[in-house]
Amino acid sequence: MRALRLDPDRLFPSDPATRSIARALYQSAASLPIISPHGHTDPSWFATNAPWDDATSLLLAPDHYLYRMLYSQGVKLEALGVPALGKPSPADPREAWRIFASNQHLYRGTPSCMWLDHVFAEVFGFKTALSAESSDFYFDRIGALLATPAFRPRALFDRFNIELLATTEGAHERLDHHRAIRESGWSGTVVTAYRPDAVIDPEHEDFVDALEGFAALTGEDVHDWTGYLRAHAKRRQDFIAAGATSTDHGHPTARTANLSTEEARRLFERIMRGDWSLQDAELFRAQMLTEMARMSLDDGLVMQIHPGACRNHNNVLHKTYGRDKGADIPTRTDYVSSLKPLLDQFGNEDRLSIILFTLDESSYARELAPLAGHYPCLKLGPAWWFHDSPEGMMRFREMTTETAGFYNTVGFNDDTRAFLSIPARHDVARRIDCSYLARLVGEGRMRDWEAQEVVEDLTYNLVRKAYRLPHKDGRQTHQST
Repeated sequence: MRALRLDPDRLFPSDPATRSIARALYQSAASLPIISPHGHTDPSWFATNAPWDDATSLLLAPDHYLYRMLYSQGVKLEALGVPALGKPSPADPREAWRIFASNQHLYRGTPSCMWLDHVFAEVFGFKTALSAESSDFYFDRIGALLATPAFRPRALFDRFNIELLATTEGAHERLDHHRAIRESGWSGTVVTAYRPDAVIDPEHEDFVDALEGFAALTGEDVHDWTGYLRAHAKRRQDFIAAGATSTDHGHPTARTANLSTEEARRLFERIMRGDWSLQDAELFRAQMLTEMARMSLDDGLVMQIHPGACRNHNNVLHKTYGRDKGADIPTRTDYVSSLKPLLDQFGNEDRLSIILFTLDESSYARELAPLAGHYPCLKLGPAWWFHDSPEGMMRFREMTTETAGFYNTVGFNDDTRAFLSIPARHDVARRIDCSYLARLVGEGRMRDWEAQEVVEDLTYNLVRKAYRLPHKDGRQTHQST
């Protein structure tokens, strides 16, 4: 069996002089606490602190980064422990893990490979690489460790030096797990984020049912435009009480609208009657981004806009397994004209904070960096999803810094469902930022002490400021510089 060893200088420049600068910068960033302000981990893990069952249910079955690659090579999802809608998985967890282990070559050169190696070496202490030969050894060793107190969710949270972790819940979902976390006496900070897509997007398959839940939780008539908006305001307050400092909007496009009250009401009535066109659905989503911005001015929640994914592109997979099964595909995304209605209304408000993400890298230098480099309310989110990779992170810095600088960005967020990969993802981001800054220092474009300050800001300070996270003494981080 082959050895598993992490190169201490991984991702640093190959040039010795620049590598030395990157290494020195990394030493100051590596031990800073992790702030994970946006992600999709399960809050029940931290509410119950129950042990995970096995390697497959923890590492493989929930992680679409991993099983989408296997699916592309002809491996069926049912063989990997991924459950179909309303059904338990028929797969034997050990056999599923064997399939995964025997296909490790598929991940060579991908960020998944780096994340997995970090998890295996740093979290579980393996010194041999995962392979068909070591599959059972891995499965048994991971299972034995997961049964120990040191590998319970809360213990790993503390071990990973996570200062704050945000999950994401829908407007129609209860926040019972967050309440249980707060009442448990545990010192870890797990908060939520307001994700209203299911009650905003008429094309969402859960739209009708989600509206019923939305109404039940708020006591409002959500089929009336005024009541619908009041319901959002109420639910946002519920989320704020559960620690939320942000909202999240995963719309197909970045389009916004600024309709009159009467125009918005008539559009909403068509949506509620079910008498809407695709153009109506897009216009309603667009109007609701502007409505959410208006509410953020009132309650202070930071807006995150994650547009540009064609969701559930594989219809067969969607019908059988549901959403988020690795079949979302990036699309071209316009920001300049799409955001203008919202920016015409609120773009100069320094009390509003909107974080923009993209899956369309061609928009970095052409649209996003110039927009964020001008409007007080806009900041750029980090390289996301398909571009959450060493190359994607470097392209982000190279294409945005010249126009937006560092201080119109918000640090890193991992946006993951895979809890054990969080330290690995943040480590990659820190190493890439150190490599980029080392190049600037080596080229005489930045002084070494400036790079030292910037890397600490990118790692820790900017994320606290961008997401308006409270200090430990209860003070709020001030938004302006």
